[in-house]
Amino acid sequence: MNSDVLEKTVSQVGFLQFEITSGDIRKNMEQVINGLAGLAPPPGSLIALPEMWATGFIYEELGKLSDEIPDLLVELEELAASYKIVLAGSLPYKQEESLFNTLFFSGMGSPASHGIAKQYLFSFWKEDLWFKNGNRPAPVALPGGDCIGGFVCYDLRFPEAIRHQCNQGAEILLMSAEWPLARIGQWKILLQARAIENQAFVVAANACGNWDGLQMGGHSLIIAPDGEILAEAGEGQESMIVPLNREVQKELRERFNSVAPSPWSVEDCDKILPLYELAEIVARRKKTGQKIVFTNGCFDIIHAGHVDYLQKARRQGDFLVLGLNDDKSISSIKGPERPINKEMQRARVLAALGCVDAIVLFGEDTPINLITTLCPDVLVKGADWEEDEIVGAAEVKADGGRVERISFTSQTSTTTLIDQIRLSGEKKQ
Repeated sequence: MNSDVLEKTVSQVGFLQFEITSGDIRKNMEQVINGLAGLAPPPGSLIALPEMWATGFIYEELGKLSDEIPDLLVELEELAASYKIVLAGSLPYKQEESLFNTLFFSGMGSPASHGIAKQYLFSFWKEDLWFKNGNRPAPVALPGGDCIGGFVCYDLRFPEAIRHQCNQGAEILLMSAEWPLARIGQWKILLQARAIENQAFVVAANACGNWDGLQMGGHSLIIAPDGEILAEAGEGQESMIVPLNREVQKELRERFNSVAPSPWSVEDCDKILPLYELAEIVARRKKTGQKIVFTNGCFDIIHAGHVDYLQKARRQGDFLVLGLNDDKSISSIKGPERPINKEMQRARVLAALGCVDAIVLFGEDTPINLITTLCPDVLVKGADWEEDEIVGAAEVKADGGRVERISFTSQTSTTTLIDQIRLSGEKKQ
């Protein structure tokens, strides 16, 4: 492919707004081909496409349709290369038997390697029943020097996900969406807010027409870093493109920069809480609709297996509570020589992990009192435990929650580490 476009910064941004024909990849691809022919984007353009533009949300067929996406990405790469542009829109993409709603950037010479999976799935549309959410949001770096942040539809309502990409250098934000007409006022306000707070250009492509009786909103937008609307479509099929005035962004960020500051604003020690205080916090979070996750353990010498386990536990919900055995209970379980690290030292190290939201110490033989007091939505334990052996499993399930058993990816154990340290010391002697 001719990669002249990749050696330059993006000079123009635009969008193709059209009605998606559910399940018909060829017809939707023809709409993209015809739309580009009418738009005639110059080399160096970045063009946004709607969410799930090739397939629509025809859930029952997405598994089969996703098998055609790799070939479609190759075709899309060739199309983008013929114009010397970059095209970006979301598609259903299968990885390890899981489906992701992935925003792909085509025109960079390597199909399927430049994608950002949707972070927040829209449960109101049952999206969470069919897709897995992305967990590695990072902007896409174009060889010409531009860094593009990408987000998909419902992600718009979560400014922290977008700010995270801007902190990594994104100066242009690209949105791919199927946003309904009923909430189009919020669409415009939120897009302008994301542009203003991140001092970034925003190009947002929305679908139009009907989907399963629901009217899509159209009103695709291109917004300047100060919130000025540079281009806005109506409710029908429409395409637009505008040049980027980089001086507006440069001058704005030189005057005052609101996207660069990223202070560590949390005191990790505050995560270590007494049960009565934690119960109040959990109750408030439940009231907002958050899912509380609980796990427990000794965590005497923290190792990579612990960290991986806790990160996976955190992904089961919205707030991870770690019940930590105090020194006395560990000694009763593992013998008088344990723990190696005292309870507050262990708690302090664990509190520094971003995936851990709260820590509560307990001295009983089991954490059943913690579990029945906090009533978590998800109880997590290692996969080496059978569910009927897990303390609190019956109580959590009776309360409408669920139990998740997570495998340790690392075979490292605290006991093994202690034995290795002792052996090393004996050899030195």
